[in-house]
Amino acid sequence: MKNIKVVVVDDQTVIREGMVSILSYQSDINVVGQAKDGIEAINICRQAKPDVVLLDLVMPNMDGFHAIPEILNVSPNSKILILTGYSDAEKVSRAIRTGAIGYLLKDSPWDQHMQAIRTVSTGQSYIDSTVAMKVIQEVTAEGKDEERPTEQLTEREKQTLTLIAKGLKNKEIADRLVVHERTIAKYVGNILAKLHLENRTQVALYAINQGLHLSEEDEK
Repeated sequence: MKNIKVVVVDDQTVIREGMVSILSYQSDINVVGQAKDGIEAINICRQAKPDVVLLDLVMPNMDGFHAIPEILNVSPNSKILILTGYSDAEKVSRAIRTGAIGYLLKDSPWDQHMQAIRTVSTGQSYIDSTVAMKVIQEVTAEGKDEERPTEQLTEREKQTLTLIAKGLKNKEIADRLVVHERTIAKYVGNILAKLHLENRTQVALYAINQGLHLSEEDEK
C-alpha cells in the first residue's frame, strides 16, 4: 500500500520525470505531484500536502532556498529533502537552516534516494555521507569561540542528545528514558537553546561530531 506522498521538484524535465518513473515502482511511495520551479511546488503542496518534497536548489523563477519556507508555510507537516548536484558547505548549511531536514546528491545511487525519502518521511534527518562532514564543519564553525560545551546540559539532556545522534525520534527516546514524550520535547528545546543550534538536524550533526552516537552510556 502506498503511503508516503511525494512531490518532485526539478527544472530539468529528464531528471524530474526519471525520478517520478523510478518512484512509481516503489510500493510504499505515491508521487502526488511534480513541479519545474518553486512557485509551482508551493501551489501543488498547498493542495496535496505531501509527506516529502524532493526539491532541487537551483531553478528559474523561484529557487529551492526561497521555496522551502513557503512550502512549509502552506504544508507545515511536509519534510523537505534536497536533491541537488551541489555539495559545497554553504549551500548545505543554508538549506538546513532554511528548513530542509535532508540533503542528497543527484549522483547518489537510486537505492540511497529511496532510503532518504523513507527516512525523512518519519521526521528523521538524512544527510548524504559525502557532504555530512562539510555540514558539521559549517554548523560548528560559528561556535568555535564558545565550543558549545555539553557540560552545561543536564544528565537527562545529555542522554537525549546521545539518543538523537543514534537517530531515535522523541517517542522512542521517551520510551527509552521512561518519561512522557512532552518531557523529551522540553529537553530538545533546552538543548537547542543551550548549544545555540537552530533545529533538530543541527542537534543530530553536532552530537555525531562529538562522537555521542558511539556512546553506550545513554541508558545508564
